[in-house]
Parts: sequence; C-alpha cells; structure tokens
Amino acid sequence: MSAFRAALRISRRDALRFKGRTALIMVMIGLPVLVITAALTSIATTQLTPQEKVPSLLGSADARLITLPFRTPVKQNYTGEAHEQRQARRSDRAWTPAEINTLLPGRLLRYQSSVVEARLADGYDRVDVLEVDLRDPLTNGMRHLVEGRLPAAPGEVAVSPEMIDRGVRIGGTVQVWRPDRAVRVVGVVQHPNRPGLREMVALPEGLLQHQNDGNSSGWLADTSGPVQRADIRRLNQAGLAVSSRAVIENPTQAELRRKSFDPEGPVRGLVSLGIAVVLIVMETALLAGPSFAVGLRRRRRELAVIAAQGASGPHLRTIVLADGLVLGGAAVLLGAAFGIGAGVLVESVSARTLDWTHGPVDVPWLQVAGVALLGVVSGLTAALVPAVQGSRQSPVHVLAGRAAVDTHGRTGRPLLGSALVALGIGGSFVAVRHGVLSVAASAAILVLGLVALMPWLVRSTGLLAARLPLPLRLSVRDGSRHRVRTASAAAAVMAATMAAVTVGIGLSSSYAQREEMRATVVPAGTVTIGRYDVDDQQWSTIRTAVTQALPGVELVPGQTAMNQHESTNLRVTWDPQACGKKRCAPPDAHSMPLPIGDERLLALLQGRHDPQAAAALKAGKAVVFDAELVRDGTLELVAESSDLNGATRNKKFKVPAVVSRAAEPAQTGALLPASAATAAGFTVAERLLYASYVPDDEERLDRDLSVVGGGVFVSVEKRFDDFLPTVLLMLLGAALVLVLGGTFAATGLAAADMRQDLDTMSAVGGAPVVRRLVVAAQAAYISGLGALTGLAGGLVSGVALTWPMTRTGYREPGAAFFDPGPTTIDIPWWFLAGIVVGLPLLAALVAGAFTRTRLVLARRVA
Repeated sequence: MSAFRAALRISRRDALRFKGRTALIMVMIGLPVLVITAALTSIATTQLTPQEKVPSLLGSADARLITLPFRTPVKQNYTGEAHEQRQARRSDRAWTPAEINTLLPGRLLRYQSSVVEARLADGYDRVDVLEVDLRDPLTNGMRHLVEGRLPAAPGEVAVSPEMIDRGVRIGGTVQVWRPDRAVRVVGVVQHPNRPGLREMVALPEGLLQHQNDGNSSGWLADTSGPVQRADIRRLNQAGLAVSSRAVIENPTQAELRRKSFDPEGPVRGLVSLGIAVVLIVMETALLAGPSFAVGLRRRRRELAVIAAQGASGPHLRTIVLADGLVLGGAAVLLGAAFGIGAGVLVESVSARTLDWTHGPVDVPWLQVAGVALLGVVSGLTAALVPAVQGSRQSPVHVLAGRAAVDTHGRTGRPLLGSALVALGIGGSFVAVRHGVLSVAASAAILVLGLVALMPWLVRSTGLLAARLPLPLRLSVRDGSRHRVRTASAAAAVMAATMAAVTVGIGLSSSYAQREEMRATVVPAGTVTIGRYDVDDQQWSTIRTAVTQALPGVELVPGQTAMNQHESTNLRVTWDPQACGKKRCAPPDAHSMPLPIGDERLLALLQGRHDPQAAAALKAGKAVVFDAELVRDGTLELVAESSDLNGATRNKKFKVPAVVSRAAEPAQTGALLPASAATAAGFTVAERLLYASYVPDDEERLDRDLSVVGGGVFVSVEKRFDDFLPTVLLMLLGAALVLVLGGTFAATGLAAADMRQDLDTMSAVGGAPVVRRLVVAAQAAYISGLGALTGLAGGLVSGVALTWPMTRTGYREPGAAFFDPGPTTIDIPWWFLAGIVVGLPLLAALVAGAFTRTRLVLARRVA
C-alpha cells in the first residue's frame, strides 16, 4: 500500500507539472462521461412515474371517471390511462351524475378536453383545450396559476405560457375554430408536467359544446373514502374507466408486472449493454492512449532513476497505471458533476421549448456510478500498454540518453488479431440471417481484431517508407518506431470510421429500399390540395384561399368522379401475379384515387409535354404509367362509392388506354380524361389542385386551409431519401470530431517527440515548409491508415447490416444456408469518399497550417 500511495503522489505531481497533457487526457475520458450522465439525467427527469402524474391528472380528487363510447365492460391497467372495451350499439342516453352516484357515491366535478384551431400571431395552430372549473378545490394541483385569474364565465379562458410566447395577451381575445367563436384571455396557467404545452383552460362548455360519452369527458370524484380495486371493477363492468388515487399510489407487484413481456428482452438488453461498454472503453482508451504513451517517454528518465534505486518492474507499472487512475478518477468526478448539471439544464430548457414531459429532478445514481466506473476503467485501459512498456525499459539505455523506440514484440505474428478478424467476418456472414444486434456483435469482434492488427499494420507500412517522398518517409518511419503511440491513434480513427461507414451503408440502403417501394400517382415535389364532399360554391371559396396562400404558384386543376353528388374513388384493378416490380407488392399500391384532368395535368404528371399522350388523352383514352396494368389496349377500373349509411358500392368498367412514361419510375396508375368518366355514367367536378411546388411549412398550410373549409387535405409527395444527405452529413460530423480529435492529439504528441529531428533538419538547411509538410504527413499517415482500415471493416459490417434493415422477405425452408433472403444494398460513395479521403486530407491541412516553424536552439551538453 505504501508503494501504491507513493505512485499516486508521483502521478499527482506529474499531472500538475504537465497541465496541457493532463487537460487533454481528462477531456478525452471525462467528455463521454459528461455526455452520457447528462443524457441519463435528462431521460430520468423526463420519464414520469404514474405517481408523479397524479396531481395533473386528479388534482386533489379521489378518482377520475372516464366515459367511453359504449356501455360494455372495460378492461384497463391499474392507472386507468390504458383501457379497452368491446364495441356495441351506442347508448341512447348519456351518463348523468345521479347515475354515477348510484355506482360511486360522492361529489362530482365534470371535465372534458379536446383540440381546437386557434388563430395566433403567425396563423392558425392546434391548441389543446381542458374544460374544468379550476376554482374548485378538487382541481388543486392540476394547473398552476401564473398570472391573472382563473376563468369564471363562459367565453373566458386561461392560456399556457407557450401561448403567451406566441403573441397571446391577457385581456385580449383569441379566435378559435371548431367551434367558430372568440374567447377572452383572463389568465395564464401552467401544466405541472408539461411546461411547453399549448393549451387553453375554460369552464365546462364555456368554449366547447357538450361532448357526449366517449369524447374525452368524465368526472372528478370526491368520495368519503379511497376508491378501491373492487370499486374500479364495479365501475368497469358498467362501462366506465377509472383512475384511482389510492390504487395509483399503492400498486401491487402484480399490477406493476402486468405489461407485455418479451422473454428475449433482458438478453438483448445485456448483449447491447456489453457491446456498448466494450466499444466505449475501447474508443476512449485508444484516444487517450497516445497521451499516456508520450507521457511515458517524457518520464522515462524519471522511471529509470527510480528503477536504478531498486524499484522493480511491477513498481514501475504501478506508477504508470496510477496516472490512469488519478487522471481517470478526476475526469470522471468532473464529468459526472458537470453532466448532472448539464442534464438538468438541458431537460428544463427542452421541456419548455419542445413540450417534453417534466418532473422532479431525478438522477439515476446507480447508472451514473456505472458510467463513472466505465470512465475509470477507460483511463486504466489507456495506461495499460504504456505501463507494460515502462516496466520493461532498460534503465541503462535511458540514462545513457539513447532514443527509445518500440520493440518488435509480437507484431510480426499477429495471430490474435487475425483470428478475431476472421471470427468477425464469419460472424457477419451468419448475422445477416438474424437481427441488427447480431450484426453489431460481429462488428464489435471485427473492431477488436483490427485494433489488435494495427501495430502489425503500422510496422508493415513502415517497411514501405523508403519509396515515399521525404516528408512522408520521415513521418512513416517515426510512426513505425513509436508503434504504440501511432497504432493507438490510428485504431481510434479506424473504430470511428468503421462505425460511420457501417451505419452510413445501413441507412443509405434502408432509404433506398423505401424509395424503391414507393408508389405514387404524382411525381415527387408535387403538392396536392383538395376536398371531395363540397359543392361548387364551397369549392370556389377553397380555391380562392389556396390561390391567396400560394401566390405566384401555378395551380393545375384536377377533377373527381361523382355519383349522385357523392365523390367516387376510382382505382385500378390489377393482377398481383402479373406485377413483378417490388413497388407493386403492397395491396394498396394501385388503390389510390386516379386523377382526372386535361393536358395541363398530364404535363405535370409527365414532367414534360408529350404530344402523342396528349392527343390520346384528348381522344378519350386513359394515359397509363405502368404497362402491366393494360390488357388488350384497355384499362379496367373499379368505381368505389359509399352512401350515407357507410355501405360501399363497386362498379367495374373499362376504358381504352395507351402507355406512356411518367416523370419518375415510382409513378403508377393512370390519368383519365373527363369524357371516360362521363361515358361510364359519372359526373365530374373540379375538387383537386396540383402544383409543382413544395410548401415551406406544409403543416401550417394545412391548418390555414382547414379553417377555410374543414376537411381540406394537403399532401406533398416527397422522395424517401430526401433526408438521407442530411442524416449522412450529421454522421460525417460525428466522425469528423472523433477522427480529427484522435489525429490531432497523436500528431501533436508525435511532433513533440520529433522536435529534435525537426530542429536538426532545419539546422542543416531545411525550409520551414518542409517542417510543415512533415507534421502534415504525420497527420495524414495516422488518419489515412485508420480510415482505410475502418473502410475495409465498415464495408463488411455495413453490407451485413443491410439484410436486417431492408430484408423484404424470409428464406424458404429449403433455401441454401448462404441465401439470407432478398435485400437492398446501396453504397453512399460520396459519403465514403468524404470519410476516407476528405477527413485525412483535412487533418493534414489543419496540422500543417498550425505547425510551429521557429527553430528552437538546443543547449550544448559538454
């Protein structure tokens, strides 16, 4: 113990002496701890228990009774928030307080909730509405009065702080729709668990109409005693769901366990946790490893003196490992402390701005302790190899001033690394028949194998240095001599690159598969606006509103078939056996309403003017965009309509058709001329508008038009892979941080180690630009070697990941072992080029630009 205490004192003194290296190591170890602790704290604070929800749900009431559409028995969980019942004929009469009191005696306070469209400063928006008398003591805790007063009369509302942020003011009015009326704002109230909620609170039926049973309504109940489980069962049998304070606050173990249980869930969770622990410790250790390696070189004389005074190899190993313990422990303490504070701050801000759920500050101490332990283990792991090296160095060579280089060791026989790489590749081959977790496990084994192979790769590339230009030759030879430092940094870059490549290929393939399956009538980048069940006058009002909402946008009219003033859904009848395309697989691929229009709509659907197709359309023929839908020159259609009672009627008919090419391959269906619909006995009327335009705010346009004509729909056709570049750029940014961080740390340390060589080169006439090129070449060598190795591993794991992410079917029982089923593989070459070429080039440019070129004269030793 005395030797261990001495090692800790030496490590503390060394950490204070070299503050820059100490700060670098602490950031590399403490930053992951900070991020993970902040995330755990935010999640724990955001996730509310049923007990924490009781005040906002019940106020001070003993129970909350929830009316449902039918009078059939109810099945519910112990909180009453999840419930279901068998459908039956609706009751002719609604629940009354007197009827409720026969089942549960007590004082009742009615409540109801809904959603309305409210006109705010920037247009209409959806706003939650709660109608309950907040002046009643039974509602204490449901909402907190922030400013003003509570509603006391019909037409008065209190609003949430989010609506105040949107321009609503106390004393002003808010125009709402559904119902169409204006209400006066008298106060500001806040939800205790949702500070960002957009909400208005009014008296019952002070804003909304009376809501029948099953429309988010019920009663708060103040009873003479707790509402027990027997009371809940009796009310459930009558058709009411119940949230009881006594039951929620005192659940039984059986009630807590009564959830859908996945028997493989705990196993998957443990495997996922194990993979995450291994990868996090490995990446952190690899990033911090070069700093410990250079620290060893700076302290090798000190360690040699201690060894000359009688210290054994284990003593020296303990001193270096104490660096990992001291620096890792300090980094963990600071990271955990700042992580808890950051988590609380992020959660409080996010709950207000993003409408997250919010509860009391909750720190999951056990998980935070696990993360802290993980950080300490990472520090010890990063110091392990330098510790072994320090215990094996020769005191005589060090005290004589001879340069220290890494010994060959076992790099010439990379048996362990080769075995792990082979196991990882074989595991990937098997994992494609299973899930994402299996692929991740095989990828983790492959990463460990490549890490073990990295010293051999560094040594092997060093043998090629003689053929390289001078800057690269010096850098590669230096990296090969100091193999541990170089291999650790290159392995960190490799792990980050492999992870980015694997995920990038998986995501790109998933987006490509979804895009391949996309079936549409209109081309991507087209907005469709319409409503079917309106008359000509109402449609004229809607069309005017659309024109005003989209000024300068060319609108193309579309028509719909009508049967006795009912809109009719015209869909194509197709034979699934005859359709060999993947996008024909969904049953509703051709169930979309077919557009009816003229040459203007045809030009929009085709993205060009096609004279032959336009002439056929004018002649009364349908223009079909999928040749497999046409049989003997005709297109078979089904006209599906429904009456007021919901009964569906189908009418089949055929129209002559020609096949033409649409604007994009995903388009299917056909364009019908109005004459074809009228010839089949239907009337046509304009009820649709199309435009080659993507609104900046689709949801806002939808809300604004819905106020003009309730039921107006706004649909924008988009490619599934439109967001892929953004996702890949975010992934590239994450890789950029890890790759450049590890590269610059190792390059800076290598430049410090090479200072004598660089000064000698300058002294014999080397230009400053050569010095810059040497350091830039060092960065390019480290990041390039890691990126190329990570690319090789990432291609294997990424291709394997495409099967569980995009598999569209399963193997037949008699299929070959090597046939895992159909999949989609899409390689994002520009993304891979950015990682493998762009990041090393950027690292080299930045390292060379910030290199010090001033010659530092060394003092002559007599």
